[in-house]
Amino acid sequence: MTRKRLGFFTRLLDDAPPKERYRLATEQIRHAERQGFDSAWIAQHHFHEHEGGLPSPLVFLAHVAAHTQSIRLGTAIITLPLENPLRVAEDAAVLDLLAGGRLEVGFGSGGTPTSFLPFGLTIDQRASVFAEYLHLIQSAWRGDSLTDPDNHLYPPAPQLAERVWIATFSVEGAIRAGQAGHGLMLSRTQPRPADALSLTLDALQNPMVDAYLDALPAGVAPRILASRTAFVADSTEYALQVATPGLTRQAQQHRAAGYEVIGDSVTDYIRQFDAHIGDPSTVVASLKNDSILARATDISFQVHSVEPSHQDTLRSIELIAGHVAPHIL
Repeated sequence: MTRKRLGFFTRLLDDAPPKERYRLATEQIRHAERQGFDSAWIAQHHFHEHEGGLPSPLVFLAHVAAHTQSIRLGTAIITLPLENPLRVAEDAAVLDLLAGGRLEVGFGSGGTPTSFLPFGLTIDQRASVFAEYLHLIQSAWRGDSLTDPDNHLYPPAPQLAERVWIATFSVEGAIRAGQAGHGLMLSRTQPRPADALSLTLDALQNPMVDAYLDALPAGVAPRILASRTAFVADSTEYALQVATPGLTRQAQQHRAAGYEVIGDSVTDYIRQFDAHIGDPSTVVASLKNDSILARATDISFQVHSVEPSHQDTLRSIELIAGHVAPHIL
């Protein structure tokens, strides 16, 4: 059996000013590389500093590429409807060249309604714009002529067409990703139907994996990235102590947004927000209940929404690499 690839994911949410957030995230990715992680993934968010700290993922990854040697660098995700698609194609081509072919490109259609308005769009337009822009990017990477026969992407980047990943919450999105031969990106958590709040995350996502695999063209190898929240500490007591403030804030935000959150203890929140928190043996046991991980080709771990300190994040990276990953990869 092929070994699963281990990833580190960050939304750049350290409690610090922007420049310091970027420095800390860079150091966390470098630490993950030293610990043997295969990939590092970053998120893009516009405007809302408490949702995500980075509007320009390809710029940031160019910086990270200069400070790393082997770890693969991925976007999870670029909110494609809010971009100029040709500029994304060009920037990704330059970045992949400078990074020695280490770029993985994850795209999504976006989810924060108010972020669309400054870009002249509404969230209702996101699906059609996403499809149009993705087609244009792939065309550019293939080397097709762009309006004028003399216009072709430079530097050429046909290799990137094989490294596209699509984030989705739906079976329909998984089918589209599979039909196109793209990678499938599964979220660390996702909303439950109002009449099935106790549904497990793998119960929601297994039908997506089934649909994706069924839709893949013959001969195309599946690529399934499962993102998961995992915060590992030397003791479960300490991990829970660190996790309580962040998960409590997440519960408050969910309630303020109109979602039901059952209970008011950190253990209630861990279950409902699909988090894996504790010492290594506790986290391994928790992860082994997630049937998606056996089907994934790539697993990326993030500490959000625990929001530990930088030093606790570094320690979690070490413990995942040394004491968790060997039991699940």
